[in-house]
Amino acid sequence: MKKIIAFGGSTSQTSINKQLATYAAHLVADASVEVLDLNDYSLPLFSVDLEKEGIPQAAHDFYTKIGSADLLVVSLAEHNGAYSAAFKNLLDWTSRINPKNFQNKPMFLMATSPGARGGASVLEMANSRFPYQGAAIVGTFSLPNFYDHMIDGVMRPEYHAQLVECLASMA
Repeated sequence: MKKIIAFGGSTSQTSINKQLATYAAHLVADASVEVLDLNDYSLPLFSVDLEKEGIPQAAHDFYTKIGSADLLVVSLAEHNGAYSAAFKNLLDWTSRINPKNFQNKPMFLMATSPGARGGASVLEMANSRFPYQGAAIVGTFSLPNFYDHMIDGVMRPEYHAQLVECLASMA
């Protein structure tokens, strides 16, 4: 059985990206899913001065979770065209443990937003950047207009079919 670590790149209590990552991860057959909440990995803002005091335990804990996965299912929030500050900070801290902080794990990379572009800017940025940080991107998916296409935890059939097709192409 595959172990999936899924998370949304946001600290919002109602994160639509965490909802999308959870939804997608549970579509993978023969897998156990653990959904992470970035709020459990709260860290001070990275600086080399703070690093001299040691890497916080929360960064080690997140890094260990990533290492335990057979597949990462990640959906990124888009804040002004880029990753959320909390997610970027977590990447900065874990990169001090290992610059390849995704540890060469296969990653299904997604984004969503309330808008028509569905987080396209952050998805493009991450798709080109994450391989340098040790992510083996095995597929991508963008869901536009989240609130129109995901209703009461159920994705509209046309987008559900696209997501299932993307996930199937990983096999």
